[in-house]
Order: sequence, then C-alpha cells, then structure tokens
Amino acid sequence: MKLLHSGKVRDLYERPDGLLLMVASDRLSAFDYVMEPDIPDKGAILTQMSLWWFEQLKDIVPHHFVARGNDARSVVCRPLKMVQVECVARGYLAGGGLNEYRSDGMVSGVRLPEGLQDGSRLPEPIFTPSTKAPMGQHDEPIPYERVVAEVGAETAAELRRITLAVYARGAEITRERGIILADTKIELGWDSEGVLTLGDEVLTPDSSRFWPADEWTPGHAQTSFDKQFVRDWLLSPESGWDKSTGNPPPRLPDHIVERTRQRYLEAYERVTGTPFSG
Repeated sequence: MKLLHSGKVRDLYERPDGLLLMVASDRLSAFDYVMEPDIPDKGAILTQMSLWWFEQLKDIVPHHFVARGNDARSVVCRPLKMVQVECVARGYLAGGGLNEYRSDGMVSGVRLPEGLQDGSRLPEPIFTPSTKAPMGQHDEPIPYERVVAEVGAETAAELRRITLAVYARGAEITRERGIILADTKIELGWDSEGVLTLGDEVLTPDSSRFWPADEWTPGHAQTSFDKQFVRDWLLSPESGWDKSTGNPPPRLPDHIVERTRQRYLEAYERVTGTPFSG
C-alpha cells in the first residue's frame, strides 16, 4: 500500500483497489507536540468509538467507513475530497471559544450574552467554524460569512446543518450516560457522487470535550474525559515545562500515561455501554 499521509496521530494508506486504510496510532499530541511515550490502546479506543458513533449518526449524514481493518485500530474507508473548513459545534463555553469570548464577546463571529464563564452552557448550540491549518500551524476561527465566501452559500448551510445535527444527537446520547458533550469537531468531504460525507473520527475524546455531568460547575475548567488532563499536567509545576520557551515538552511519567489511558477507556465504555476488548 502507498502511504499518503502520516499525521500526528493517524496514518493513511491507499490500497490497490482505490480504497483507503486509516490507522489510528497510540500517539497523543498536545500543544502541537507529539508526546512520548504513546498512550496504550488509544488508537483502538478512538477507532472503535468512531465506528459506534457512525451507526448512531447514519440517518443524519453518510460516513466513509467500508470495513474493519485487520486490527482494532484500523478501518477501510472511501476516499473523500475534504472540505477545507473545520466544522465545530459548541454547546458550552470552553477552550479556544472561551478565549475568543473573553476578547470581544463573540465566538467565530457569533455574538454571545454577557456574563458567561468558563464552562457556561450557551443559550443554544452554535456553529463555530475555523480554518484547516497545515500541520504545525494553528487553526483560526472564522465567521460563517467567510465559509460562505469559500465554499458557497448552499454548501456552507449544509456544513452548519450537519455539524449542529451531529452535535445534537451526540449531546442527547451522552446526556443519557451522565456526560455533557461540551463541543465537537467533525470532518466532512465529498464522496465520488458529490455527497457530503462524514470522515476521519467522530465524537471521540480527541475531537470533542466530554465532561461528567455530575461534576459540572461553571466558573472554572471542568473535569474532562480527554487529553486536557495531559495539557493540565504539562502546564503544572510538576512537569517543569515552560511552554513559552519553545522547547519540546518533557516525557510523560508512567502515572500520567496510565491515568490518561483510563480516561479514554472510561469515555468509551460509558458512551457505548460496552466493555472495551481491544
């Protein structure tokens, strides 16, 4: 097979039949660095979680999945012409959205009420697109009007509709499991028939913020089932790392690796309702 792309956490190969093999590694990225060591089982957990979600979402948007690969971390999928817009939906204020709001009261050009805090629930979920930056660069938030200018009004409307519908379905299902889906990012592309199709991963701890509902309290950073745990450790005195120096972060200690693995594992098992088998 021909290697088409090797990203921070995924490798993409082209098969002789024209289909693609997507392999999710155990690598974890934080602050645009690939951390060492890997997080055991992470790739398999994310792959199996995406497959579960594809089934829950298939009445909303078709997906690229064709067949399982020869192990739990790989899938055979259809090639897509990817939309060059990051499609993000937010139901709560956190992360980059919070930083934007604190700057000018808006997120991707959407004006929000005054007085919101870290972790506040928004009046309604919003579509907050961003650029799709090359590897090593940061995505930048963009207003909806720029999406219209780049892909056309009809496609922009579909991107927004699908993204918000995926978020709504995800939030409904996770709520039943005692989890808040704060926000999510999805990847969309056109298949060979020109149909917008869901690709990459979906509603995983790497593409979404999952918070335990019984611990949610606005006004501070929330407990999370994702790599925010690693980011928090890197910024803590324990790591000894100064992000502003531009030096790479330190190696993750064993207890951080294991606790991170457990968070991914718990997210999978709570959301899907099934034990992870690898």
